[in-house]
Amino acid sequence: MRTVIQRVTKASVTVNGEKISAIDSGFLILVGIENADAQDDIDWLTNKIANLRIFNDEDGIMNKSLVDVNGDVIVVSQFTLHASTKKGNRPSYIKAARPDVAIPLFEAFVATLESKLGKKVGTGEFGADMKVELLNDGPVTIMIDTKDKE
Repeated sequence: MRTVIQRVTKASVTVNGEKISAIDSGFLILVGIENADAQDDIDWLTNKIANLRIFNDEDGIMNKSLVDVNGDVIVVSQFTLHASTKKGNRPSYIKAARPDVAIPLFEAFVATLESKLGKKVGTGEFGADMKVELLNDGPVTIMIDTKDKE
């Protein structure tokens, strides 16, 4: 499971002209799911995300977590995070999980993150043509891949 976590002052997702998710301060998280991903990846990753200390404290030092600042979250599924560009100029997405595997894992990721945060998490719409807007705060952008957890 691969994520791109962006600290934002605001973010939203629009599908077919309708805004389906919007937040103020928090994280916009792009999630790419592989066939080999499982619940233990979700547990490790959601714990890491909830406790990632990338918000400023009173001294302007990145020392506070999403939990500490009561930040909001939007999670967007993005299979293109698993693009392989090794050969040629057209990316291959062979590592990305098909919808029958990815959708249940995405839903489990969102539910687990909601449980850890104690609040609702906004989402995009799986497989839809989404327009994602964000105001990156900092900018602060962190990539985390569960394949690197050990």
